[in-house]
Amino acid sequence: MNRTGARALALGAVAVFGLVAGCGQSAGQAPSRGDAVGAAAQQVDRAATGDHSYPLRKSDIPWSGSPSPFDAQVKLTDGRRVAMHYMKAKGLFVQDYSPTAKGWSKPAVVYKTRTEACQGITLKAKDGTVAAFADFGVYCADGEPPTESVAAVAVGPLTKWATHLTKNFDGWEKIVVATGGKKVTFSGGGETLRWTKGTGFPAAPKTATGAGVAS
Repeated sequence: MNRTGARALALGAVAVFGLVAGCGQSAGQAPSRGDAVGAAAQQVDRAATGDHSYPLRKSDIPWSGSPSPFDAQVKLTDGRRVAMHYMKAKGLFVQDYSPTAKGWSKPAVVYKTRTEACQGITLKAKDGTVAAFADFGVYCADGEPPTESVAAVAVGPLTKWATHLTKNFDGWEKIVVATGGKKVTFSGGGETLRWTKGTGFPAAPKTATGAGVAS
């Protein structure tokens, strides 16, 4: 073999070795499809678990005395807790407490409105189901009755809340969570509203007293 052929052969060998080494380096930097799927699954799990590194937030609406009716809290049998509070001209917010992380989730909006907060917030929990109702009104601070009554229910990780708005109604007065947490009944003013785990709240919202409320 002449000198030119030997040199070409040597250069070819170096190129092949460099290509193999380069492939190995790329594999180390970029995950395979299986690794990517695993990473995505971990991200979903973290998202489902939620970040519980926040402090408990209180209502910003002034109240003389303690406790304020604009804050409410309930404890579940597994050690978790749910807290709700009104924010002025913003609506109803919720946080849930993780006994493992020993912290609260980021405050999330349950119902957004600029009308005034009315009366207190009622929370009930049983067998993993949490239910609540809260009221708002245009002139509630002046003693007028509510114009917006919100019923809400959450189950499982408590990251999603089903809500039902009732307009021009004096507000719900009582919550009953059935054994097993599969049904919640809201009652007040001779009216009844039901949430079930299979179907949720009734589809049609209430627009006037008595309308759109499940019997």
